[in-house]
Amino acid sequence: MPVTSLNRRAACLSLLGGMAALAVPFRSDAEARFDERTKVFRLDGDGVTYAFGIDSVGQIQALHWGGSLAVDDPLPAAPKPSDFSGFDRANSVTPLEYVAFGGGLVTEPSLKVAFPDGGRDLVLRYAGHEMTAEGIRVRLKDISAEVHVELTYGMDKATGMLSRSARVYNRTRRPLRIDQMAAATLNLPFADDYELHYLTGRWAGEWTVQKRPLEAGSTVLESRLGMTGSQNNPWFAVGRKDVSEEENGPVWFGALAWSGSWRMVVEKDILGHSRITAGYNPFDFAYLLKPGESLETPVFYAGYSPDGMGGASRRMHRFQRTVILPGAPAPKLRPVLYNSWEATEFAVTEQGQVALAEKAATLGVERFVMDDGWFGKRNNDRAGLGDWTVNREKFPQGLTPLIRRVRELGMEFGLWVEPEMVNPNSDLYRAHPDWVINFKGRPRSEGRNQMVLNLARKEVCDYIIKSLDLLLSENDIAFLKWDHNRSWSEPGWPERPVAEQQRLYVDYTRHLYAILAEIRRRHPRVEIESCAGGGGRVDLGIMRFSDQVWPTDNTDPFDRLKMQDGFSQAYMPGVMMAWVTASPNWVNKRSTSLEYRFLSAMQGCLGIGDNLNHWTPDEFATAKRLIAEYKAVRATVQRGDLYRLISPQDNSPRSATLSVSDTRRQAVLFAFLHSSSKFEPAPLLQLRGLEPQTRYAVRAFAGTVADDTPKVASGAYWMNHGVKLPLRGDFQAAACVFDAV
Repeated sequence: MPVTSLNRRAACLSLLGGMAALAVPFRSDAEARFDERTKVFRLDGDGVTYAFGIDSVGQIQALHWGGSLAVDDPLPAAPKPSDFSGFDRANSVTPLEYVAFGGGLVTEPSLKVAFPDGGRDLVLRYAGHEMTAEGIRVRLKDISAEVHVELTYGMDKATGMLSRSARVYNRTRRPLRIDQMAAATLNLPFADDYELHYLTGRWAGEWTVQKRPLEAGSTVLESRLGMTGSQNNPWFAVGRKDVSEEENGPVWFGALAWSGSWRMVVEKDILGHSRITAGYNPFDFAYLLKPGESLETPVFYAGYSPDGMGGASRRMHRFQRTVILPGAPAPKLRPVLYNSWEATEFAVTEQGQVALAEKAATLGVERFVMDDGWFGKRNNDRAGLGDWTVNREKFPQGLTPLIRRVRELGMEFGLWVEPEMVNPNSDLYRAHPDWVINFKGRPRSEGRNQMVLNLARKEVCDYIIKSLDLLLSENDIAFLKWDHNRSWSEPGWPERPVAEQQRLYVDYTRHLYAILAEIRRRHPRVEIESCAGGGGRVDLGIMRFSDQVWPTDNTDPFDRLKMQDGFSQAYMPGVMMAWVTASPNWVNKRSTSLEYRFLSAMQGCLGIGDNLNHWTPDEFATAKRLIAEYKAVRATVQRGDLYRLISPQDNSPRSATLSVSDTRRQAVLFAFLHSSSKFEPAPLLQLRGLEPQTRYAVRAFAGTVADDTPKVASGAYWMNHGVKLPLRGDFQAAACVFDAV
């Protein structure tokens, strides 16, 4: 295909303008105050108070983060800092909001810089503040050099979610190298019984819940991959041992909104103070800041819940729904989707896709998505990436006939793309081999037979925007599944001066956001799913531009119960795609019933990825019935409050979740049994979140309720007595809905 450019100047100016706006936190609507007498700032929202103050030497100290305080409650001034010993200087043992490497600091710095003369000492002091539309802006300055830092604080009134970010300004006359920069340091109230919760994983095994005591020293969560990664997710939660449970006790939690390499350090110092510092990963990081330039961090969001891990999750879910997602505060419900990948893989043809679409439409599917194999010379994963033109051997008349037929069947049409990648066997790479991330003169490693385009280069951004804009303008496409199937290697940018090449780590991700923003601006009807070899790019940064996310390539319905439980700790079910695929499943060769597979997937955003050409009439009937049931409850599942009644973690044989609508007029219960043993009876499931005096009718739409279950009872009955769903055998499931009457 011919490789040409847009009006590069106009496109690049648009991108740079977009970059400037992307790091701005949400507009804060919580009450922000400053007490001139005590020099104390505070933010209040939804039962949460966050307070910090200026101490006598001009440092910013944390004072309170937790349950809300009364307006007239005294918050004393920040105490005078003092050394603990000759080895432990004051700035290392004082709970500071943002501390630079300097003045003898030995704990995790929020900021570390290098001056041209080799000096690396930076000591920040208060230099002023403003109360702004974003909340509070505090200015810091080095004690002698013209290095300034601006801290931005905001809080969402409806959820009490705090936003923190920082920007450093080089107002000296010489370049300044940023070696490490965090969005914020969050200090926890003093306690000696904290437990850290976090999420780890790998391909096909994402979203594993980890828990460990927060002891002296540091726990480092990070990605060095150039992307969010599956090994760790940029989310944390801290509770109190034997106090903080699923629905009780205090929990402090947060997430970094960044889709590139990141790091989060959770540390407990020698005096027992616990803190969390998160921002750019300093691994291989160096950002040269020229005189007059500035660098802004991603936003670090954080919250507090007195209602355990479940309360923390619901608060985070509500915040994502009302603030973060496209369409917030009322993002669109996710349609029932069919994806053709497992049916055809790369062997897509117009006739074959039409046949699948016609079968999918009979089920009540609302969106038909054609996956990989439709473009360039894409007959396998060794060619074609980067050439985003329709393969005319497979689609002689382009995509128009297929899309027209999909639309006639009453469905939207979606398409798989992987715009950040290129195969060496492609027209794009042959024309522009310099467009990939590389070290000059060194081997160019391939992953899945592909390399990573350097989005830090503006001409690459222009090309991606032009290609996708043309594709979307010429075709009636409502949805893009945006994939990303390998991490970085040889992270070089040889076209830039040596001292500037490591800006790649920031500029790539900011340009990715700008590309997504521009595509959405030009095509506001088009929705996007974030996918990265499964769940490798799920974070609050990419979610600002993605209507849904693909959490894992593992579609085994039993494995998914644990993974969905882990996912829901940090992210809302209303963005979590979940497919019904073949049995035996390709991951574990495990066989499960179609009903079990559907109920597992119905706890998120329902999709089907099986080969419908192999289904029996009975399977079509079952799927059609369950899709209709899902549509009747999906608003509750996707937008409601989630209660994890029984967690599948720790090898529990059972799992149960409850979704309750925001009006409290409907609740949906899903229950699963891995295998029964010793004729053990089913437990009573005590519901949560209902209105005690409202009467609810129960109806099972999969499995049954126990024979002695009343058909109608009060919310108090269902919450205090409960309901029993008899399950016996291997891989059994049931579901029922409670509707107010």
